[in-house]
Amino acid sequence: MGLTNYLIVSALLFAIGTYGVITRRNAIAVLMGIELMLNAANINFLAFWRFLHPASMEPQVFVLVGLTVAAADAAIGLAVVLNLYREFGAVEVDRADTLKG
Repeated sequence: MGLTNYLIVSALLFAIGTYGVITRRNAIAVLMGIELMLNAANINFLAFWRFLHPASMEPQVFVLVGLTVAAADAAIGLAVVLNLYREFGAVEVDRADTLKG
């Protein structure tokens, strides 16, 4: 497999994630779309690392930081979703603006 194949898979994952973020009203589906987009960026980092500069280690560090951000995003997002559900009995993104004080 060449670099082009990895970039195509990454672009498809990013497009699916973007579609999920834009069209879904459910907060869990939006979080899943964001996770797909972050993973697509990680695939890009690793693909370019493997084919352009396999001796350097910086892209692997970026991917580890990206995975850490994705884990933190999931934890904080889940806390927000649980708060939405506790307050309104639903997890629709449209109701998130009424959580203010």
